[in-house]
Amino acid sequence: MQTEIWTYRNTFPVNQNLEGFDVEATDGSIGEVDDATNDVGRSYIVVDTGPWILGKKVMLPAGTLERVDLDARKVFVSQTKDQIKSAPEYDPDRVDDDYRSRLGTYYAR
Repeated sequence: MQTEIWTYRNTFPVNQNLEGFDVEATDGSIGEVDDATNDVGRSYIVVDTGPWILGKKVMLPAGTLERVDLDARKVFVSQTKDQIKSAPEYDPDRVDDDYRSRLGTYYAR
């Protein structure tokens, strides 16, 4: 499993709680952070897309986050809306190494 895609950039605020922050793709808003982890080499956020993708939740590896605006409470990611919409389905019961590997490969391309 590639760890870079699962690691926050060095410019991120340490241990910042991102839950509730709005999430911006490269081409517009996609929802808000529902959950976030700070596990070393295994970090990610879960985005609740609300009505945009019929209430679907997506998991984004920490490495896809480009920056955080603490004042505006926004997270900016390096993916487009279509890339996120086409990502493997998030299943909270299947966050295992196989799922992480597939997701990491998808977002790293």
